[in-house]
Amino acid sequence: MITKCLFPAAGYGTRFLPATKAMPKEMLPILTKPLIQYGVEEAMDAGCNVMAIITGRGKRSITDHFDISYELEHQIKDTSKDKMLDGIREIIQKCTFTYTRQNEMKGLGDAIYKGNVLVGFSNPFAVVLADDLCVNPEGDGVLKQMVNLYNKYKCCIVAIMEVPHEDVYKYGVIEGSEIEDGVFMVSNMVEKPDIDKAPSNLAVIGRYILTPDIFDVIKNTKPGKNGELQITDALCEHAKKGMVIAYKFKGKRFDCGSVEGFVEATNYFYNLEQAKN
Repeated sequence: MITKCLFPAAGYGTRFLPATKAMPKEMLPILTKPLIQYGVEEAMDAGCNVMAIITGRGKRSITDHFDISYELEHQIKDTSKDKMLDGIREIIQKCTFTYTRQNEMKGLGDAIYKGNVLVGFSNPFAVVLADDLCVNPEGDGVLKQMVNLYNKYKCCIVAIMEVPHEDVYKYGVIEGSEIEDGVFMVSNMVEKPDIDKAPSNLAVIGRYILTPDIFDVIKNTKPGKNGELQITDALCEHAKKGMVIAYKFKGKRFDCGSVEGFVEATNYFYNLEQAKN
């Protein structure tokens, strides 16, 4: 069973400056919840109860968010606002949170490798990038879909989506053969390829299921694009030795690492709330 989910959350969020000068991008709110809480709720829905978070300098508010605030609880006790904390209280009660720091920004692969002390070397684990906000109002969440697929294939899995060909340079891109509807056996992966060299328009987004042997692969992977240790490169090497699956998930993804995607997500969730009322 996959019970641990890793959240790389050490980045600077420079596209949201000056807002992220003192506030982690993972704490930017979509309506009344920060991005990372949406990710934690998705992980819980997929069966995870241990949330392992890779933080950095200036990220203390993430730790504080997933903890009891006695002063605030006292101030709003027996008021109409008390129930507004029900959701985060449930998360705190049901989950264990562990933390370590990525002292230098050396890429997503390095951040995931730092997480080995939190998730261990014995079991598969999930990875969620909180600024990729995913929803599937008509069925299982994206991570739950991937966990179900893992139970069938027992290998590393990456979530993918089709993107306009002119946008492939923004993503890790896969090459592979479709083995069932929406499921691809990966033969190659390229991080942020030039448009004319991209093997496809199937782009990796911030959801992964990784097996523990990935840590040895990352350890032996050389820095790639921008001099950083890319998880895309490590998974490409892993695909040559074992099996890596790419899954075209059901649902919608918002790139909340960009202002445009953040506004789109805010409007989407606001309209959902309005429809409920």
